[in-house]
Amino acid sequence: MTKPLSIAIAGCGIAGLSAAILLNRQGHRVTVFDQFARPLPVGSGLVIQPVGQGVLAELGVLDAAMAQGARITRMVGYVSGGNGTALDARYDAGGKGRFGLALHRSVLFGHLLDKALAEGIKITQSARVLGAKTGLIQLESGTSQGPFDLIIDAAGAQSPLSPQPGRLLPYGAIWASVDWPEGISEHANELRQTYQAARHMLGVLPIGMMNGSQNRKAAIFWSLRQDSYADWLATPLEEWKAQAGKLWPAFAPFLTSITDQSQMTMARYRHGSLRTPNDGNLVHIGDAWHVASPQLGQGANMALLDALALSQAIQGHQDLNTALAAFLALRKRHLALYQFVSRLLTPLYQSDSRVLPFLRDHLLTPASKLKPARILVGKLVCGDLIAPLSIR
Repeated sequence: MTKPLSIAIAGCGIAGLSAAILLNRQGHRVTVFDQFARPLPVGSGLVIQPVGQGVLAELGVLDAAMAQGARITRMVGYVSGGNGTALDARYDAGGKGRFGLALHRSVLFGHLLDKALAEGIKITQSARVLGAKTGLIQLESGTSQGPFDLIIDAAGAQSPLSPQPGRLLPYGAIWASVDWPEGISEHANELRQTYQAARHMLGVLPIGMMNGSQNRKAAIFWSLRQDSYADWLATPLEEWKAQAGKLWPAFAPFLTSITDQSQMTMARYRHGSLRTPNDGNLVHIGDAWHVASPQLGQGANMALLDALALSQAIQGHQDLNTALAAFLALRKRHLALYQFVSRLLTPLYQSDSRVLPFLRDHLLTPASKLKPARILVGKLVCGDLIAPLSIR
């Protein structure tokens, strides 16, 4: 693109900040609009897979994120009651020396925000975008801004600019970030989960250190039907803790600091994507375009890849319409594959089915221990089972 574009980005999250940094470096005039009085991250722990780490390196924040995050070398899940392993995904099976980078969302957000501000990107706060039409964005205040050559919707799954991709899944999870218990050193580089059939899934993800703290942290989660959240809130906390400890005794020390249900946040999962990411000069990226269960740990990585693909498409084409078509071409194969696999795997770990977890434990798990399957699973979690940016 030889002519600098005026670009508005709705949403100051991982997708929005990444796109802003990359497009600003190409000489475009970028303004980020965020609804909060000061930009804030939403969520708990996340894993940046090798494909996402490559984007962080391009953005110039990988080293800083590595200094605070935790290296994850294995994703492992056990069947409650000592009945064997139901999941064993090793990163080095997908390539020697590879790992996932687990960290709290606020840590990654902070590094991206610092980078954006250092590079002079304009961030307009307390400015919730409600609509976009003919190059103008409408704000909740009743005013309009623009016109812009391009409007990027990076406002997430609840974006008012998006037709709301996907359907609500029956299961979500309650999450919290807690201190890593003293005296527990084993499995500090693993995402560990325990399952009771597919009705209950509880897990621990090491997430390194948060800003301003030298204490190691963990993200803990408990799978829960979305329509059961009110019942969980009404259940005495100690009763739930006892249930969790019975299913997985090693989980109990991570619950010590949880003294009230309000410390746990309900995450509601959706699955699906919009048929096309753009409508005229409005383009959706990240969760505003596609959503999925976090079973594969790819959400933040998909947002990073979208931002990179969009910047590459705009840089490589003179016409904006052609560039947006190229953006879709770059991402559609990779996105379609991971959406398909996520839809296929999620019911094995989060559903009311009795048959699917039986098949998981007695057919899929034994097959996954064969060398070709180990390699495939390793590359799947690394995020590059196929090339993440490819038109073929």
